[in-house]
Amino acid sequence: MLQSIRDNSKGIIAKIIVGLIAITFALFGVESLIGLGSKEKPAAEVNGEDIARIDLMRGVDLQRRQLLMQMGPDADPTLLDDALLERRVLENLIEQALLVQSAERQGLFLSEEMLDQYIVSTPDFQVNGRFDRNQFELVLRNAGFTPLMYRELLRKETLTDQERAAYLLSSFTTQDEVERIVRLDQQTRDVAWVRIPLLDVLNDTQVAESEIQALYDQRASSLQTPEQVVLEYVLLDRNDFVDPSLVSDDEVRGIYEQMLRDFVSEEERSVSHILIEVDGQRDALAALAKAQELYLELQEGADFAELARSYSDDPGSASQGGVLGYLGREALVDAFADALFQMEQEGDISEPVQTEFGYHLIRLDGVRKGERPSFEEAAYDLRLEIAEREAEMRYVEQMERLADLSFSSADLIVPAEELDLVIERSEPISRDGGSDFLGRNSRVLEAAFSQDLLRDRLNSLPIELDRERAVVVRVREHLPSRQITFDEARDELELELITARATEKLEQQVSEWLSALQAGETLDHLQWSEVAGADRADSRVPSEIRQRFFGLSADSTPRYDLMALRDGSFALLRLDAVEHAQTALSDEEMALMMSLLGATLGQQEYQNRVDSLRSQATIKRN
Repeated sequence: MLQSIRDNSKGIIAKIIVGLIAITFALFGVESLIGLGSKEKPAAEVNGEDIARIDLMRGVDLQRRQLLMQMGPDADPTLLDDALLERRVLENLIEQALLVQSAERQGLFLSEEMLDQYIVSTPDFQVNGRFDRNQFELVLRNAGFTPLMYRELLRKETLTDQERAAYLLSSFTTQDEVERIVRLDQQTRDVAWVRIPLLDVLNDTQVAESEIQALYDQRASSLQTPEQVVLEYVLLDRNDFVDPSLVSDDEVRGIYEQMLRDFVSEEERSVSHILIEVDGQRDALAALAKAQELYLELQEGADFAELARSYSDDPGSASQGGVLGYLGREALVDAFADALFQMEQEGDISEPVQTEFGYHLIRLDGVRKGERPSFEEAAYDLRLEIAEREAEMRYVEQMERLADLSFSSADLIVPAEELDLVIERSEPISRDGGSDFLGRNSRVLEAAFSQDLLRDRLNSLPIELDRERAVVVRVREHLPSRQITFDEARDELELELITARATEKLEQQVSEWLSALQAGETLDHLQWSEVAGADRADSRVPSEIRQRFFGLSADSTPRYDLMALRDGSFALLRLDAVEHAQTALSDEEMALMMSLLGATLGQQEYQNRVDSLRSQATIKRN
């Protein structure tokens, strides 16, 4: 046979085939042959442009690394939801593709020389102030990039930043707009409200059995139980191996002596702060503007504690005047700690410091040094530390045994007996989860509804719930979806009907009261809660009611209104007066506010641009 192949390979057809292969290699590389039958399906398509699955996986890995770094050295990787990370990264890649396409359509360009300049001027790639190739490659390797991959990412990000900068730098606000916004922000109102609860009406409302039956008949086809499983499981807990009584006094004494040799007196600082939170009601620029405003007041002699009580969004310290007490550096987030431990004099106040929680104004109240603990003071903690270290080793050993025993066993009896564990049973769990700790874990859900467990009734591999617990599960009972019976649905349907009828009845009643008040009548049975001079952050007025009050026009007073509250109750509102602030801004404050508001407007316009690109794009997620 080999001779036959050798003879045939000398023919003209064989030579043509070899020539074609050579040309293919020369023009397209070996990937062109391998990829003919194995091209991977892209993660998504954006206006006909593919997003490669390898880019998605690389992005997920990078995102995971960044989150674990933010979580600190004790981060637990099992707490990260890979499915959620993948969805988030894919949406970011889709948005990046849209923005790059938009920038290229507008003729934005980045030369290779400019990319080189960006790279060599990046401090992370420098040693002693100069670009270092080895440092460059080391940083990229730790981040999971090659130099070519990084250049392409840098090119895309810089291109999109050009368009974003065009929006941010071209937006502006006028002095009149700033003054109007400041007047609105510092406006106060005299308000009053009456809360009319739904509960009293609910207790007096009834529905007939026939109405409940009719609602059930109407919805019967859609009233289905979810598919569920009941799990058997064994739980391995590291804490079960912690036994301080097994640690000898000599071990504790040895660790104590080592601790004394390594002891460094840690400095603690007494600190107070004012937090201006970034949330759904206030973005980062608005929070910074408020923090800057308070900082200027403090520079002019305002009382720190009073401002903290009035404006701080930290519920734990605001009522105490912002006081946090003595804290070490390790108890604080990096930016906060850096600002605090750079202060030199008691009473120093920082400029606004940004953290993940918002903007802080920080005051240094005192400094003290830590003292060396005695053996008696440290013995308990050191004994527990040794016991936990030994428990960790034992836990890892038992985890490996659990994996072997579970894989080779037809049930959980053998693993439970060998490792002295208890076989327990879960409540029914659906694909969307359950209320117990197993039902809230995405990895358990994925395993429970896999073919290995659901169809073949195998044991799962050990699933790490967190850094201290692992579980092996198997399906004990499979509960297919079925139609809910009338008896099972009756109470919920009855409550729904009663709530709808009571809400309608209450709304009709308070609407009549509103009409009477607007007609000038006095309703003596209403007990009004009144607050004079309320501002937009006044805690004396419930937040949802306060927002409604500042949304009412003030053409004439008193002004009455009606609103439904989130708990189903209703509130009658009375706006009695509006006081316009006459605060004059300094030139410095005016320039700062114009800059901040202009940037906010530019960011909003840019986000509208991104939303428009998404709405007009053809996006296919695979």
